[in-house]
Amino acid sequence: MTVNVIGAGLAGCEAAWCAANYGINVRLYEMKPEKYTPAHKYQGFAELICSNSLKAARLESAAGLLKAEMEMLGSLTVPCAKENAVGAGGALAVNREKFSDSVTEKIKNHPKIEVISTEVTELPNGINIIATGPLTSGGMADTIKKLCGEGLSFYDAAAPIVTCESLDKDKIFFASRYDRGDADYINCPMNREEYLAFYRELINAERVQLKDFETHPFSVYEGCMPIEVLASRGEDTMRFGPLKPVGITDRRTGKRPYAVVQLRKENREGTLFNLVGFQTNLRFGEQKRVFSMITGLENAEFVRYGVMHRNTFINSPALLNSDFSMRENPDIYFAGQITGTEGYMESAAGGIIAGTAAARKILGLEPIKLPADTMTGALSAYVSDPYNNGKFQPMGANMGILPDIGVKIRDKKQRYGAYAERAVNSLKKELERIGYENNR
Repeated sequence: MTVNVIGAGLAGCEAAWCAANYGINVRLYEMKPEKYTPAHKYQGFAELICSNSLKAARLESAAGLLKAEMEMLGSLTVPCAKENAVGAGGALAVNREKFSDSVTEKIKNHPKIEVISTEVTELPNGINIIATGPLTSGGMADTIKKLCGEGLSFYDAAAPIVTCESLDKDKIFFASRYDRGDADYINCPMNREEYLAFYRELINAERVQLKDFETHPFSVYEGCMPIEVLASRGEDTMRFGPLKPVGITDRRTGKRPYAVVQLRKENREGTLFNLVGFQTNLRFGEQKRVFSMITGLENAEFVRYGVMHRNTFINSPALLNSDFSMRENPDIYFAGQITGTEGYMESAAGGIIAGTAAARKILGLEPIKLPADTMTGALSAYVSDPYNNGKFQPMGANMGILPDIGVKIRDKKQRYGAYAERAVNSLKKELERIGYENNR
């Protein structure tokens, strides 16, 4: 049986590589060089668009842990990245073209992979892995819409996410407006002086310049307006919008605050919270600087910054299993950024998961059960958790999505090191349990 992989980006190449290494015949479809998206320029596979950095290399970081797990699972892109690394301090950065050439060469020389250069608009017969990325072409996007119903978004409009443990508990408090229902929101009260200082910095902060092909959705989507655009409409606009203090009592003063920023749970465990109404197009450094002015967020750890850009992705929690197969169409898998895994290596990891799952299914092998305390397991759980249905936004690797370590470790580096050690040991045990190396 043949596996069809649609798209030769990071996820598609990983999916094809993993399936082929099981001895499965793979057809890898890629529309370049016949056709390019508005962002792609190089005809090689696994083209890096926004940056040449694959983030931190150290194991005791979320990005480093993810790459370590990917190598344990037989990654193609991580070894290629290391072979083509350039100096970048503690990060793994690459020469883009050499990295792409290396991945392309290995894919094209694999005896089990057939590369077909054409745009796919309808799925071929058989098992399919859709890895078409955030700039999926029109024909394929129409096919995906038919598969997913309304569960397809054409842009990212996400607020920043912070870790709960990094917030100043002496300044914030849990409450709901008028004390109705459960106290699920974290409230960050601001007095007039604090609010006006925040307002002035916000409206003057540096914004990201959108590319031509990204501008249209934001010119029409009033309901997801960037917080800085809302603020620019007037000094009090935010106070009548997402920062309205009505129904909230500041526990420190016993009075209604001048303004209040609310944070809402991002995951079931309550380790991550998003800033309600703070969709933004500010540069990441500006988000850190300006949003840290909010009461209680002075030392906040941002695990994801807000974004406003073109990014086709499906509502994965309503559609996918944890192996990235569709619940209603189990012979169809999705992989990469289109599933809501944000970032180069996160996308590539999704390809490994989908390609491995498809191959093991064909061969009748027991599926890999990625432990919840691994980064790959936590990401796959995030995109397939029904709890996220209806409020789903893309997520990258971060320590906040891992279950608590159960031991209080104050030093951040040591704490993250403990998370990483636990994850590596858990994944090693699972791979040994199923005889992973003997199957490939």
